[in-house]
Amino acid sequence: MYLPPQFAARDPQLAATLIRENPLASLISCDDEGLPFVSHLPLHLDAREDGRVLLGHCARANPHWRYLQARPRALVTFLGPHAYLSPKVYPDLQRVPSWNYVAVHCTVQARLVDDAAGKDRLLKKLIADHEPPYAQQWRSLSEDFAGKLLAGIVGFELQVSDLQCKLKLNQHRPESHAALKTAYAGGNERERELANWMERIGIPG
Repeated sequence: MYLPPQFAARDPQLAATLIRENPLASLISCDDEGLPFVSHLPLHLDAREDGRVLLGHCARANPHWRYLQARPRALVTFLGPHAYLSPKVYPDLQRVPSWNYVAVHCTVQARLVDDAAGKDRLLKKLIADHEPPYAQQWRSLSEDFAGKLLAGIVGFELQVSDLQCKLKLNQHRPESHAALKTAYAGGNERERELANWMERIGIPG
């Protein structure tokens, strides 16, 4: 992505936080005609000794897993909170509106997971992320029924080979910081989340 240096986050923990707080990803790869194919799905971030891995799955009816099998290199994007930037935050009138946002892009290498045990382990990590009490209900399903559910999906591990984290929060315009942070802190949910991100990276307000 276009990544001016003033918006590039170098701290890997910021990227990990953004992913975990905004797990619905866009998985992008090429179909058999060379056109981008996108699936929107939640992914689990695993930190391993050999690097970061994103875990997920799609329906077997979704052709995306076949595209990953044929062309394992893909792109995963995560979009965090975003909001309008009013020129009113500047002390002068020579400004225009813009849009602030936080995002992560990951270049990945895919490996399919299609054995029942592997998919079960993968699903349990996603359950732990989003509804830990459901784990007991999942374990209580009959082996036959659980097997049918597992057969209906294809899992994948996406090894992250490159990661870009963009925090576009007007870092380069210090004259706007106080008014912008105040406006976002008193705004809607997305704007309040951006105010929190400004706090996280030390933008004064």
